[in-house]
Amino acid sequence: MLTVLHGSDFQYGKPYRPAVGSAFSRFAHALEPDLVVVAGDLTQRARPSEFRGVRAVLDRLPDVPLVVTPGNHDVPLFRFWERLMDPYRNWRRFVDPAVDTVTTLDGATVVALSSAAPRRAVVAGHVSDAQVAWARERFAEAPDDHVRILVTHHHFVATEDRLGGRPLQGGPRLLSAFESMGVDLILGGHVHQTHLTCTRAVVPCGEGRPGVPMLACGTTASSRGRGVEAGRNTLNVIRISDESVEVTPHEFEGQGDTFTARPPRTFPRAARVSGRGA
Repeated sequence: MLTVLHGSDFQYGKPYRPAVGSAFSRFAHALEPDLVVVAGDLTQRARPSEFRGVRAVLDRLPDVPLVVTPGNHDVPLFRFWERLMDPYRNWRRFVDPAVDTVTTLDGATVVALSSAAPRRAVVAGHVSDAQVAWARERFAEAPDDHVRILVTHHHFVATEDRLGGRPLQGGPRLLSAFESMGVDLILGGHVHQTHLTCTRAVVPCGEGRPGVPMLACGTTASSRGRGVEAGRNTLNVIRISDESVEVTPHEFEGQGDTFTARPPRTFPRAARVSGRGA
């Protein structure tokens, strides 16, 4: 069993809620996960002071593998020349020298792709063919029995209320490619509300082949929740077995100091049912 703590959209800066960020850290230590994923928008305006602050938040998490990926707020929006010439400067300085990463732990391989696209689609995001090819190579190097997890900030399927914005361009084509790599799980954020779906929402297939779960986390530590999660903070606890992916969303209790579980949802593991990379 692999346990993953999934957060997103801290947006350290004016919208950040320090008390909730501290609660996230306490929750992480109590959970003792195998892996922590923070799926982008660590900062609000990609300023050095914001990156310093969120770096301190990340450093207070448990000593387990941590996967982070840039969101559109992690590159400059209004500092045009910086966004054009060196958009990831502060990310590389304070978070990670790389923007596309592969993380290997016992029983799992995690590929994170930056969908921030600072020079072409800074809000809507973009994943390039070169990134897809790189992900394919990294997953091909993974042992056959590894859980394969993909992380991007932006979403591939619109939320039911459409408040999460436009999905990534070419989503069905990208998801078909990730399915062909034997990906077990896709994690993201950006929509500022919990959105649990699977690739079958946009990628049709014959009977007997379940889709890959796609789990978008709401905003874990900012005031910018949307839709049914307006003003709320959430995270996901994911438990992956040989046969299934169980996700339990948690919501921060405003009158308390911790995240409380909502009803879980279980997805079959597509690669186990249909054969790895079939």
